[in-house]
Amino acid sequence: MADKTPSTAPGTGGPPVAPAVLTAAPGYQVRRLYQAYLAAWVRTVDPTLTGPQFAVLTTVHANPGSDQSSMASAVALDTSTMADMARRLEKRGLLERRTSPADGRRKLLYLTESGERMLRETNGRARELDERLLEQYDPAGRDRLLRELTALADDWERLGGGNV
Repeated sequence: MADKTPSTAPGTGGPPVAPAVLTAAPGYQVRRLYQAYLAAWVRTVDPTLTGPQFAVLTTVHANPGSDQSSMASAVALDTSTMADMARRLEKRGLLERRTSPADGRRKLLYLTESGERMLRETNGRARELDERLLEQYDPAGRDRLLRELTALADDWERLGGGNV
């Protein structure tokens, strides 16, 4: 049976409001959070480097020479999205993909000098955004929130049949 919650603010004839069946759904709230995060990222960190691209650069920096497939798993991307993203980052001069000498099908990832510079330039702003997002929590509350978010992500990935 469909939710009978009004689709506009009652008595106002104003703009539609989300019905309770949506606002009570965890996926809807997660999507709202992510949309708000994307908007804050563009304003605060970088309008052209996306959060997932930043995650790739950060993880390649920490693990130079890792293959694309392993990197996809580390940054919660599917392998085709990772391959596409690596190509785009390479075209922008931020990433270098080298063919593995042991297996010509594997691409090994390295940051270029421009990639290192981009990471240095954006890292501080990304940390500032993290701080602003968590400023309402004390250190124990932050730790608890991040543990809960991680547990949710792990559980929801299992429900979806594995990594993203």
